Amino acid sequence: MNMLSFITQMGILLVALAVLHQPLGAYLARTFTGHRDLAVERGFYRLAGVDARADQRWTVYLRSVIAFTAVSILVVYLLQRLQGVLPFSQGMAGVDPWVAMNTAVSFATNTNWQTYAPEATLGFGVQMLLLAVQNFLSAAAGICVAVALIRGITRSQTSQLGNFWVDMARTSLRVLLLLSVLAAVVLVIGGVVQNFTSTDITTLAGQAAQTVPGGPVASQEAIKLLGTNGGGYFNANSAHPFENPNVFTSLFEVFLLLLVPSALPAMYGRMVGDKRQGYTVLTVMGAFWLISSALMAWAAAAGAGTGLGEGFEQRLGVAPSSIFATATTLTSTGAVNVAHDSLPPLAGGLLMLNMMTGEVAPGGVGSGLYGMLVLAIVTVFIAGLMVGRTPEILGKKVGARQMKLVALYILVTPVLVLAGTAITVALPELSAAAPATGPHGFSEILYAFTSAANNNGSAFGGITTSGPGLATLLALAMLLGRMLPIVLVLALAGSLAEQRKIPVTSGTVHTHGALFATMLGGVSLILTALTYFPALALGPAAEGLVK
Repeated sequence: MNMLSFITQMGILLVALAVLHQPLGAYLARTFTGHRDLAVERGFYRLAGVDARADQRWTVYLRSVIAFTAVSILVVYLLQRLQGVLPFSQGMAGVDPWVAMNTAVSFATNTNWQTYAPEATLGFGVQMLLLAVQNFLSAAAGICVAVALIRGITRSQTSQLGNFWVDMARTSLRVLLLLSVLAAVVLVIGGVVQNFTSTDITTLAGQAAQTVPGGPVASQEAIKLLGTNGGGYFNANSAHPFENPNVFTSLFEVFLLLLVPSALPAMYGRMVGDKRQGYTVLTVMGAFWLISSALMAWAAAAGAGTGLGEGFEQRLGVAPSSIFATATTLTSTGAVNVAHDSLPPLAGGLLMLNMMTGEVAPGGVGSGLYGMLVLAIVTVFIAGLMVGRTPEILGKKVGARQMKLVALYILVTPVLVLAGTAITVALPELSAAAPATGPHGFSEILYAFTSAANNNGSAFGGITTSGPGLATLLALAMLLGRMLPIVLVLALAGSLAEQRKIPVTSGTVHTHGALFATMLGGVSLILTALTYFPALALGPAAEGLVK
């Protein structure tokens, strides 16, 4: 691998993200603290019967999230099944019921796991008017939950966390739609396809004809990345030349998937009235990203040098693929420009570890921030016990109720990943979906449930998940992996909002600075990654020792 190329591209990303960190964070903070509504938003509120000035208790906010997700799943499922009679279907029939169910759950939970080949299964209509819309809405829901948690920290003696429908409208229209339009224009300029036609070509051998599908790719690609969604318009995802034509677009796509999650800490710092809080969170996120990127580059280059890693897209090379693979598994995006299944074993294991840490570096839109804030509460609790003080975070006490919610939050994903993997391995009819044997077959299954429960969506490509058994198990992992943490985060936000703020004293543990950042990084690694080390030892680690 060309190390200079890797360092140069990482440097470009760091500079671009640093330049936009505070401006975008300030814009996000104004979006969620302002009182003026856009005309289109007021129209939506009237149509939906929403009182934009009415705040919601955390239980009502939660019911709104659940109802919105349930309706989204139902609509996506039904319209997939009815694809054959819908406009722009391109002659494609309705989607298989098991695949449609899995896809509906996947896109409504911001996972975008694709158990189907998009260009052979879905027409323009479903791709553009259904799945792309869900890319906006599911991403917006994650940001709404993060904003509700921040309100819980900042508000005092209240049961109100804001209005979910107002937060949803503002996130979708003022943030994601605006950024997506700008990003789509740049992608089109870079060579990404945006049309409604297919092209008939003759192969290089001159003996066969082939139809190359097109479509509204750039517009879907933009929100796929900005919303950390990941579902590709084509089966090859961002390794397809129509989605990712060159090194420039590859780097720009990484920039897009990091942009909003990396700006959310700045929003957090402004909303709590202390920019140092945001910088501390960002420091931990950035450190994990830089270390993981460097390790991935080393593992990929070492494997490629010994003949492993044949899945690299030759147009891009090892450096852009390593940067992309690291970013996509640290942000719950799931987009890929390299076949993860064919990576060297240690590189593939590192991608799993990225997801297993909770995808908080910088994480998915919203989910990365609220995941890191939950870990900050654990850190405050441990630090408080070490100095003999009642744990506090920004003037709010962390007591038994809060720690019970945090503990459950931390346990949800590991239970889903390890239980789903164990069930699949134990049942021959399910484990047969992974044709590889030995450690690599185990890795394919472990990766699938890690990706599903963490709402990532990428996969080790050797496993087949379109059958009823795995389609259902993975759908459950995606749904529970999304909704149970949201339930716990909103309950935590409600419990914090009800408290009265207590003044800072000389004994208060400060939640900013190098010391707290170091503790937060250590807690993040110990409480999440170590849970999975035995499973990783059976899969990628064992395979790496053999090879």
